[in-house]
Amino acid sequence: MKRLILAAILATAPAGAGPAPAPAFPVTIEVDAGRPGAAVDPVWRFFGADEPNYATMKDGRTTLATLGALAPGRVYFRTHNLLTSGDGTPALKWGSTGIYSEDADGRPVYDWTIVDRIFDTYRARGVKPYVELGFMPEAMSTKPIPYQHDWRPGSGTLRTGWAYPPRDYARWEELIHQWVRHCIDRYGRAEVASWYFETWNEANLPQYYWGGSREQFFRLHDAAVRGVRRALPEARVGGPDSAGAGDDFLGAFMAHAQAAGTPTDFLSFHAKGQPEVVTDATGSHVRMGLNTHLKAADHEFAAIAANPAFRSKPIIIGESDPEGCAACQGPANAYRNGTVYSSYTAAVFPRLLALAQRRGLSLAGILTWAFEFEDQPPFAGFRQLTSNGIDLPVMNMFKLFAKMTGRYVPATSDHQLDLDTVMRDGVRGAADVGSVASRDESSLAVLVWHYHDDDRPGPDAAVRLHLRRLPPALSRGALVTQYRIDDRHANSFAAWRAMGSPLAPTDAQRATLLKAAELTTPDARPTRLALRSGTADLAFDLPRQGVTLLMVTPAAQSGATTRRPVAG
Repeated sequence: MKRLILAAILATAPAGAGPAPAPAFPVTIEVDAGRPGAAVDPVWRFFGADEPNYATMKDGRTTLATLGALAPGRVYFRTHNLLTSGDGTPALKWGSTGIYSEDADGRPVYDWTIVDRIFDTYRARGVKPYVELGFMPEAMSTKPIPYQHDWRPGSGTLRTGWAYPPRDYARWEELIHQWVRHCIDRYGRAEVASWYFETWNEANLPQYYWGGSREQFFRLHDAAVRGVRRALPEARVGGPDSAGAGDDFLGAFMAHAQAAGTPTDFLSFHAKGQPEVVTDATGSHVRMGLNTHLKAADHEFAAIAANPAFRSKPIIIGESDPEGCAACQGPANAYRNGTVYSSYTAAVFPRLLALAQRRGLSLAGILTWAFEFEDQPPFAGFRQLTSNGIDLPVMNMFKLFAKMTGRYVPATSDHQLDLDTVMRDGVRGAADVGSVASRDESSLAVLVWHYHDDDRPGPDAAVRLHLRRLPPALSRGALVTQYRIDDRHANSFAAWRAMGSPLAPTDAQRATLLKAAELTTPDARPTRLALRSGTADLAFDLPRQGVTLLMVTPAAQSGATTRRPVAG
């Protein structure tokens, strides 16, 4: 507990000290709503966590409900430890379901009770499983003792009995087969066919998640896929959810699957950034590693693009995060509670899509490995979407993504750094003020972010937004609603610090935090947009690490006041 409290205190520290911010710098963004392009695919709708049992707990249920409401029936959740032995008691980077054991005569005993509770919790909240087939039940492990790890932030051993190959691959396959049959009986064939099934996690990191050889993992994967497909021939199977470590693992996996004839409906890998604490004459601050994140993804994209048999497969980045360990704490992770995390998310998703498109690939999903940590101190410094059931700024970022529908339209900012520059240098000099936009038959959504790798003060961006060729449905009048995530909007962490960073908020303080967490607008109500022949101009200031979404929708004929600018 002392460690957690210390992390909470560290997380309250302000960004590195520096000179007063300079005056706002001008930014021009052009949106051509008359050129609809590719359909908006909600690639953001994938999430996950190490700890499966948090899902059924009070704040886990609340967080899942928020995720499910973003895109009911289309949100997916991946978790480790669905096959791990134990009674379901969670811990950091640990969970269990007790799904498999053996009787005194060595015969398999299946118990679906805990895993059913987890999946029932998902489905009741509009969330579907992205099923990770792992880890190894104790009775099946080739090295079962010690079984549960003693890992904790900063110490302990992670790879123990749960991480080893099975002593009997036929029993492993049969476990998977029986589980999928059970899921079909419980949830229906069509429902289970809509899930994703993959084997294990980061088997290319033997020091952490896999205690066998590469060939043993391939054998494990083949047996798991056979078990799934024997129960449900149309099931969606893939993998390998390997770490983006700059190695040849994904290429070897594809070569093996092709040679063995193992069905592969999708490919999955992980990509992470690398924040660090830097110190200069003005003090210390966190510097993010956006370029590291993008380079890791592009290395795997290149391997897929080079294989003609797999380059047309859908791709899921099965973990895509600013760094690698959600349950770890420390000064370099102090970005997590505030708006650096939300603005980083806004800046990285479009670029991951752009990298895939450059390679001629189909990126179907980007999975954020963040959920919640039950019964921990508030804002304790974990990588999570909510803290004690209270939405963090990054959760509100996904609410903004969910509002973008229809088709993308061109959005060009004179301060959006080009892809190659960000890949090479990150965002270390000029700030990255970028935009993406989409439209449907009657509305337009424009997302704008103001991101910098350095978590320190900087000038606002004075944005001038030029909208052209707006949808005909807006010709008789339009309203603008602006949503904001910054130091003063949709920011529970800022509200918590303002009230003195209480470790045990009272009921009244919690109510204040819940209110501060809401995705709100700077204006009390939408404002009427002044249109001129299908064009309009807007102006607003956007703080550093801020994100805004402007929704332009048809206006009912009323006495609403017409305003040209949207106030910052």
